[in-house]
Amino acid sequence: MDSNQSKMNVLMLPWLAHGHISPFLELAKKLSERNFHICLCTTPINLKSIKKRITDKYSLSIELVEIHLPSLPELPPHYHTTNGLSIHLNSTLQEAFEMASPNFCNILKTLSLDLLIHDIRPSWARPIASSYNIPAVHLMTSGAMAVSFSLHMFHPDDEFPFPIIQLHEFHEKLFRQMFETAAKTSKEKQVIPVNNDQPPCNFMLFNTFRELEGKYIDYLSAIGENVELATDSSM
Repeated sequence: MDSNQSKMNVLMLPWLAHGHISPFLELAKKLSERNFHICLCTTPINLKSIKKRITDKYSLSIELVEIHLPSLPELPPHYHTTNGLSIHLNSTLQEAFEMASPNFCNILKTLSLDLLIHDIRPSWARPIASSYNIPAVHLMTSGAMAVSFSLHMFHPDDEFPFPIIQLHEFHEKLFRQMFETAAKTSKEKQVIPVNNDQPPCNFMLFNTFRELEGKYIDYLSAIGENVELATDSSM
């Protein structure tokens, strides 16, 4: 991209785990080298731990943006991360993130954005962005194989076409129940955008390459209801 062109302004919203934040940050660095301005949005406790990873090279092109979650009795601000969080509080952290949609709206009001790159959580990221006429891209932090197998759980009448990937009957039942519960919870809590005529962007980005996961990428395209998939093996 020509350095004289206006920069594309992108907001990134990863899930509150370093295993998710790190891939988002690496993509932010790659995009910043292509004349993108990145706003990386997460909780203050997470920003505190990644500030040192924003070197002088990226200090002007990657901006750290705080999103504040409600301070629940058992989840004060220093627990607004999965880092060191007790496993029994994971669902509480997810609930707090879902409750932060008003703060996210306030962030969108203060920024002039061309694109949102979001994670699997929270459920309101895409619809809220769409209500502000901001296109959204879903960045998957796991590989296409794992995602295709997971989404296959929503097609119980079809056999997964790659028998080398399989679970024992007991584990498959638990896995299916987990995804059905997650889908139900997401639907119940999803924010419905108002006064919005712009359709959502059906686009998913994977850090992979076709030589490794081509058949799983093709299967995702087949079952993903016209979702477009993009891969990037340069990260």
